[in-house]
Amino acid sequence: MSLNNLGGCKGSTGPKSINPDTNKPYGPDFPIITVRDWVKSQARLADVLGISQWAAVIGGSLGGMQALQWAIDYPKHLRHCLVIAAAPKLTAQNIAFNEVARQAILSDPDFHTGHYYQHNTVPRRGLMLARMLGHITYLSDDAMRKKFGRELREGKINFGFEVEFQVESYLRYQGTSFVEHFDANTYLLMTKALDYFDPASEHNNNLSAALAKVAAKFLVISFTSDWRFSPSRSREIVKALLHNKKNVSYAEIKAQEGHDAFLMPIPHYLRVFKNYMQQIEDEE
Repeated sequence: MSLNNLGGCKGSTGPKSINPDTNKPYGPDFPIITVRDWVKSQARLADVLGISQWAAVIGGSLGGMQALQWAIDYPKHLRHCLVIAAAPKLTAQNIAFNEVARQAILSDPDFHTGHYYQHNTVPRRGLMLARMLGHITYLSDDAMRKKFGRELREGKINFGFEVEFQVESYLRYQGTSFVEHFDANTYLLMTKALDYFDPASEHNNNLSAALAKVAAKFLVISFTSDWRFSPSRSREIVKALLHNKKNVSYAEIKAQEGHDAFLMPIPHYLRVFKNYMQQIEDEE
Protein backbone atom coordinates (compact mmCIF):
# COMPACT_ATOMS: atom_id res chain seq x y z
CA MET A 1 0.00 0.00 0.00
CA SER A 2 0.99 3.62 -0.26
CA LEU A 3 -0.52 6.94 0.71
CA ASN A 4 -0.05 10.58 -0.11
CA ASN A 5 2.27 12.57 2.13
CA LEU A 6 0.88 15.27 4.40
CA GLY A 7 1.45 18.64 2.82
CA GLY A 8 0.82 17.22 -0.63
CA CYS A 9 -1.67 18.39 -3.22
CA LYS A 10 -3.25 15.08 -4.25
CA GLY A 11 -5.56 13.54 -1.67
CA SER A 12 -3.84 14.56 1.57
CA THR A 13 -4.20 17.62 3.76
CA GLY A 14 -1.91 20.32 2.42
CA PRO A 15 -1.56 24.02 1.63
CA LYS A 16 -4.56 23.93 -0.73
CA SER A 17 -6.78 22.49 2.02
CA ILE A 18 -9.13 24.78 3.94
CA ASN A 19 -7.86 25.95 7.31
CA PRO A 20 -10.89 25.58 9.65
CA ASP A 21 -9.69 28.57 11.69
CA THR A 22 -9.87 30.95 8.73
CA ASN A 23 -12.09 29.16 6.20
CA LYS A 24 -9.36 29.91 3.64
CA PRO A 25 -6.64 27.69 2.18
CA TYR A 26 -3.68 27.17 4.53
CA GLY A 27 -1.28 28.42 1.88
CA PRO A 28 2.07 29.40 3.42
CA ASP A 29 0.62 28.92 6.92
CA PHE A 30 0.69 25.15 6.51
CA PRO A 31 3.33 23.85 8.95
CA ILE A 32 6.72 22.64 7.80
CA ILE A 33 6.68 18.86 7.46
CA THR A 34 9.62 16.49 8.01
CA VAL A 35 10.28 12.95 6.82
CA ARG A 36 9.75 11.82 10.41
CA ASP A 37 6.30 13.46 10.41
CA TRP A 38 5.35 11.55 7.26
CA VAL A 39 6.50 8.26 8.73
CA LYS A 40 4.64 8.96 11.97
CA SER A 41 1.42 9.59 10.02
CA GLN A 42 1.96 6.33 8.10
CA ALA A 43 2.49 4.44 11.36
CA ARG A 44 -0.74 5.88 12.77
CA LEU A 45 -2.58 4.71 9.68
CA ALA A 46 -1.08 1.23 10.14
CA ASP A 47 -2.46 1.22 13.69
CA VAL A 48 -5.92 2.17 12.45
CA LEU A 49 -5.75 -0.64 9.87
CA GLY A 50 -4.63 -3.11 12.52
CA ILE A 51 -1.26 -3.76 10.87
CA SER A 52 1.35 -4.49 13.53
CA GLN A 53 4.23 -5.29 11.18
CA TRP A 54 5.05 -4.78 7.50
CA ALA A 55 6.77 -7.50 5.52
CA ALA A 56 8.68 -4.68 3.84
CA VAL A 57 8.77 -0.92 3.58
CA ILE A 58 10.10 0.15 0.18
CA GLY A 59 11.01 3.55 -1.19
CA GLY A 60 12.98 5.28 -3.91
CA SER A 61 14.63 8.70 -3.60
CA LEU A 62 12.63 10.67 -0.99
CA GLY A 63 10.67 7.45 -0.46
CA GLY A 64 13.93 5.70 0.37
CA MET A 65 14.55 8.27 3.08
CA GLN A 66 11.12 7.48 4.50
CA ALA A 67 11.87 3.75 4.44
CA LEU A 68 15.10 4.41 6.35
CA GLN A 69 13.23 6.55 8.88
CA TRP A 70 10.70 3.72 9.33
CA ALA A 71 13.51 1.32 10.25
CA ILE A 72 14.94 3.82 12.73
CA ASP A 73 11.72 4.94 14.46
CA TYR A 74 9.70 1.71 14.31
CA PRO A 75 12.24 -1.13 14.28
CA LYS A 76 9.73 -3.80 15.32
CA HIS A 77 7.15 -2.77 12.74
CA LEU A 78 8.98 -3.94 9.59
CA ARG A 79 10.95 -7.04 8.69
CA HIS A 80 12.63 -5.67 5.58
CA CYS A 81 13.66 -2.20 4.44
CA LEU A 82 14.41 -1.45 0.78
CA VAL A 83 16.23 1.84 0.24
CA ILE A 84 16.56 2.69 -3.47
CA ALA A 85 18.47 5.65 -4.99
CA ALA A 86 18.50 7.52 -1.70
CA ALA A 87 20.96 9.05 0.77
CA PRO A 88 21.32 9.46 4.54
CA LYS A 89 21.20 13.25 4.01
CA LEU A 90 21.47 15.74 1.17
CA THR A 91 24.80 17.15 0.09
CA ALA A 92 25.31 20.91 0.14
CA GLN A 93 25.03 20.82 -3.67
CA ASN A 94 21.61 19.16 -3.49
CA ILE A 95 20.41 21.71 -0.94
CA ALA A 96 21.67 24.42 -3.29
CA PHE A 97 19.63 23.02 -6.20
CA ASN A 98 16.54 22.99 -3.98
CA GLU A 99 17.14 26.56 -2.88
CA VAL A 100 17.44 27.84 -6.46
CA ALA A 101 14.17 26.06 -7.28
CA ARG A 102 12.47 27.63 -4.26
CA GLN A 103 13.75 31.09 -5.16
CA ALA A 104 12.31 30.71 -8.65
CA ILE A 105 8.89 30.21 -7.03
CA LEU A 106 9.26 32.81 -4.27
CA SER A 107 10.34 35.51 -6.72
CA ASP A 108 7.43 34.95 -9.10
CA PRO A 109 5.14 38.04 -8.94
CA ASP A 110 2.14 35.71 -8.94
CA PHE A 111 3.31 33.95 -5.77
CA HIS A 112 1.81 36.64 -3.49
CA THR A 113 3.78 35.34 -0.46
CA GLY A 114 2.03 31.99 -0.86
CA HIS A 115 -1.53 33.36 -0.86
CA TYR A 116 -1.99 33.08 -4.63
CA TYR A 117 -5.20 31.03 -4.19
CA GLN A 118 -7.03 34.15 -3.05
CA HIS A 119 -5.74 35.99 -6.12
CA ASN A 120 -7.05 33.30 -8.49
CA THR A 121 -3.60 32.82 -9.96
CA VAL A 122 -0.66 30.41 -9.90
CA PRO A 123 3.08 31.23 -9.88
CA ARG A 124 3.42 29.42 -13.19
CA ARG A 125 6.74 30.80 -14.30
CA GLY A 126 8.44 30.09 -10.96
CA LEU A 127 7.05 26.58 -10.66
CA MET A 128 7.94 25.85 -14.28
CA LEU A 129 11.54 26.96 -13.75
CA ALA A 130 11.78 24.92 -10.54
CA ARG A 131 10.63 21.81 -12.38
CA MET A 132 13.01 22.42 -15.27
CA LEU A 133 15.95 22.73 -12.88
CA GLY A 134 14.89 19.64 -10.98
CA HIS A 135 14.51 17.63 -14.14
CA ILE A 136 18.05 18.46 -15.23
CA THR A 137 19.34 16.92 -11.97
CA TYR A 138 17.27 13.75 -12.43
CA LEU A 139 18.99 12.87 -15.71
CA SER A 140 22.63 12.06 -16.38
CA ASP A 141 24.69 13.75 -19.08
CA ASP A 142 24.75 10.45 -20.99
CA ALA A 143 20.96 10.15 -20.80
CA MET A 144 20.44 13.68 -22.06
CA ARG A 145 22.97 13.26 -24.85
CA LYS A 146 21.41 9.96 -25.91
CA LYS A 147 17.88 11.37 -25.78
CA PHE A 148 18.47 14.80 -27.31
CA GLY A 149 22.08 15.29 -28.39
CA ARG A 150 22.37 18.82 -29.76
CA GLU A 151 19.58 18.43 -32.27
CA LEU A 152 18.00 21.62 -33.57
CA ARG A 153 14.24 21.35 -33.91
CA GLU A 154 14.22 22.92 -37.37
CA GLY A 155 17.63 21.64 -38.42
CA LYS A 156 19.09 25.15 -38.63
CA ILE A 157 20.18 28.05 -36.44
CA ASN A 158 17.51 30.75 -36.02
CA PHE A 159 19.64 33.17 -33.99
CA GLY A 160 16.95 33.79 -31.37
CA PHE A 161 15.85 32.90 -27.87
CA GLU A 162 12.86 30.77 -28.70
CA VAL A 163 13.01 26.96 -28.52
CA GLU A 164 15.67 25.73 -30.93
CA PHE A 165 17.29 22.65 -29.36
CA GLN A 166 15.29 19.50 -28.68
CA VAL A 167 16.34 19.51 -25.02
CA GLU A 168 14.93 23.03 -24.63
CA SER A 169 11.59 21.86 -25.98
CA TYR A 170 11.60 18.87 -23.63
CA LEU A 171 12.37 20.94 -20.52
CA ARG A 172 9.71 23.51 -21.34
CA TYR A 173 7.17 20.76 -21.89
CA GLN A 174 8.06 19.16 -18.54
CA GLY A 175 7.81 22.49 -16.77
CA THR A 176 4.52 23.48 -18.37
CA SER A 177 2.81 20.14 -17.72
CA PHE A 178 4.05 20.09 -14.11
CA VAL A 179 2.37 23.43 -13.39
CA GLU A 180 -1.00 21.94 -14.32
CA HIS A 181 -0.99 19.25 -11.63
CA PHE A 182 1.30 20.37 -8.80
CA ASP A 183 1.06 23.06 -6.14
CA ALA A 184 3.84 25.59 -5.56
CA ASN A 185 3.46 25.67 -1.76
CA THR A 186 3.68 21.89 -1.70
CA TYR A 187 6.87 22.05 -3.78
CA LEU A 188 8.39 24.38 -1.20
CA LEU A 189 7.39 22.11 1.67
CA MET A 190 8.70 18.92 0.09
CA THR A 191 12.07 20.34 -0.86
CA LYS A 192 12.49 21.56 2.71
CA ALA A 193 11.66 18.08 4.01
CA LEU A 194 14.43 16.75 1.77
CA ASP A 195 16.86 19.36 3.08
CA TYR A 196 16.10 18.65 6.74
CA PHE A 197 16.41 14.85 6.55
CA ASP A 198 19.49 13.84 8.53
CA PRO A 199 18.93 11.08 11.12
CA ALA A 200 22.61 11.15 12.11
CA SER A 201 22.28 14.75 13.32
CA GLU A 202 20.63 13.49 16.52
CA HIS A 203 23.64 11.24 17.18
CA ASN A 204 26.56 13.66 16.85
CA ASN A 205 26.52 13.12 13.08
CA ASN A 206 27.25 9.43 13.56
CA LEU A 207 25.16 7.43 11.09
CA SER A 208 26.17 4.13 12.68
CA ALA A 209 24.74 5.32 15.98
CA ALA A 210 21.54 6.43 14.25
CA LEU A 211 21.10 2.93 12.78
CA ALA A 212 22.19 1.00 15.88
CA LYS A 213 18.68 -0.11 16.86
CA VAL A 214 17.25 -1.03 13.47
CA ALA A 215 15.99 -4.61 13.32
CA ALA A 216 14.97 -4.98 9.68
CA LYS A 217 16.98 -6.71 6.99
CA PHE A 218 18.07 -4.27 4.30
CA LEU A 219 18.40 -4.13 0.56
CA VAL A 220 20.13 -0.95 -0.64
CA ILE A 221 20.20 -0.21 -4.37
CA SER A 222 22.06 2.56 -6.19
CA PHE A 223 22.69 3.46 -9.84
CA THR A 224 26.07 4.25 -11.37
CA SER A 225 25.00 7.40 -13.24
CA ASP A 226 22.91 8.88 -10.42
CA TRP A 227 24.81 12.03 -9.49
CA ARG A 228 21.96 13.46 -7.41
CA PHE A 229 22.10 10.50 -4.98
CA SER A 230 25.34 8.85 -5.99
CA PRO A 231 26.31 5.25 -5.14
CA SER A 232 28.78 6.57 -2.57
CA ARG A 233 25.83 7.91 -0.54
CA SER A 234 24.15 4.50 -0.57
CA ARG A 235 27.41 2.90 0.50
CA GLU A 236 27.41 5.20 3.54
CA ILE A 237 24.18 3.53 4.64
CA VAL A 238 25.57 0.06 3.93
CA LYS A 239 28.77 0.79 5.85
CA ALA A 240 26.83 2.06 8.88
CA LEU A 241 24.61 -1.03 8.86
CA LEU A 242 27.59 -3.37 8.57
CA HIS A 243 29.29 -1.53 11.43
CA ASN A 244 26.29 -2.56 13.54
CA LYS A 245 26.45 -6.13 12.18
CA LYS A 246 23.04 -5.74 10.53
CA ASN A 247 21.80 -7.93 7.70
CA VAL A 248 22.22 -5.88 4.51
CA SER A 249 22.46 -6.62 0.80
CA TYR A 250 23.74 -4.04 -1.66
CA ALA A 251 23.39 -3.76 -5.44
CA GLU A 252 24.96 -1.07 -7.60
CA ILE A 253 23.16 -1.12 -10.93
CA LYS A 254 24.94 -0.01 -14.08
CA ALA A 255 22.62 2.49 -15.73
CA GLN A 256 22.79 5.59 -17.92
CA GLU A 257 19.50 7.19 -16.88
CA GLY A 258 20.76 9.16 -13.87
CA HIS A 259 18.55 9.51 -10.81
CA ASP A 260 15.51 8.60 -12.89
CA ALA A 261 16.96 5.09 -13.26
CA PHE A 262 15.06 3.90 -10.20
CA LEU A 263 11.83 4.48 -12.15
CA MET A 264 13.02 2.58 -15.23
CA PRO A 265 12.51 -1.13 -16.09
CA ILE A 266 16.25 -1.89 -16.17
CA PRO A 267 16.61 -5.71 -16.38
CA HIS A 268 19.37 -6.06 -13.77
CA TYR A 269 17.48 -3.77 -11.39
CA LEU A 270 14.25 -5.71 -11.85
CA ARG A 271 16.02 -9.05 -11.27
CA VAL A 272 17.62 -7.85 -8.03
CA PHE A 273 14.34 -6.41 -6.79
CA LYS A 274 12.22 -9.43 -7.75
CA ASN A 275 14.68 -11.91 -6.27
CA TYR A 276 14.72 -10.06 -2.96
CA MET A 277 10.95 -9.82 -2.87
CA GLN A 278 10.75 -13.55 -3.61
CA GLN A 279 12.92 -14.19 -0.56
CA ILE A 280 10.48 -12.19 1.53
CA GLU A 281 7.58 -14.21 0.17
CA ASP A 282 9.43 -17.46 0.91
CA GLU A 283 9.72 -16.43 4.55
CA GLU A 284 5.94 -16.53 4.93
